[in-house]
Amino acid sequence: MSDQFVGSRRSTLLTPLPTHDRTRQVIDALSDFIEKTKLKSGERLPSEREMMTALSVGRSTIREVVTHFQALGVMETRKGSGTYLLKPVSKTTLHMPLSMDTPHLRDALLQTLEVRRGIECEAGMVAARKRTDEDLAVIEARLDEMERVHIAKGTSGPEDLAFHLAIYDATHNPLFKQLLEQMRGTFERFWTHPFERQDFARRSFPFHRTLFDAIVSRDPEAARVETLRILDVVEEDIKEMSK
Repeated sequence: MSDQFVGSRRSTLLTPLPTHDRTRQVIDALSDFIEKTKLKSGERLPSEREMMTALSVGRSTIREVVTHFQALGVMETRKGSGTYLLKPVSKTTLHMPLSMDTPHLRDALLQTLEVRRGIECEAGMVAARKRTDEDLAVIEARLDEMERVHIAKGTSGPEDLAFHLAIYDATHNPLFKQLLEQMRGTFERFWTHPFERQDFARRSFPFHRTLFDAIVSRDPEAARVETLRILDVVEEDIKEMSK
């Protein structure tokens, strides 16, 4: 039986979704599909086009979902071949996001910041030890874009996040990005202008360049110090802007 036929037959188990929260629903639908078809490690998923048609969603949504699973280390895309399952998943396994039910934004940000300090300080130190020249080129490109947008607009949310993600990549430890992926919704609150303040954490802007310099210099302790400077500014703004 051909892979194409098997993929087409299996994709009939995917059905169109309502319009709201498409990405989350596609993640759940694909998890259900994998569980119901008993897809095994090493087997190919339906093609991008098959998933788009079966779920009535766009290519960008499918790619975002696949990227989500790749970050968790449970799928990989092979050029010219398709997307393959690396580990069995279900809606109750590791891809489910960690979240907080704290009703007050101030408390949620401060509690999440405690976790960010541990993860990001360590990530910066590991990146300083393990980064390659290729990693530095990516980090610097993200930093340059962050600085460009910051100078033009006075703020740089998505660009700031991309800079930190590049540092996670430079650790060459997939667990850092898996942890971030599981907490993405909580972490992203820091980059979406909390308290409706465009100037939130703006004072931390210069320390991103000094953090990069520490990673370039292979200086883990300096990377830790610069990361703490960034996060200290974030904490100060949380406390001041939430009064």
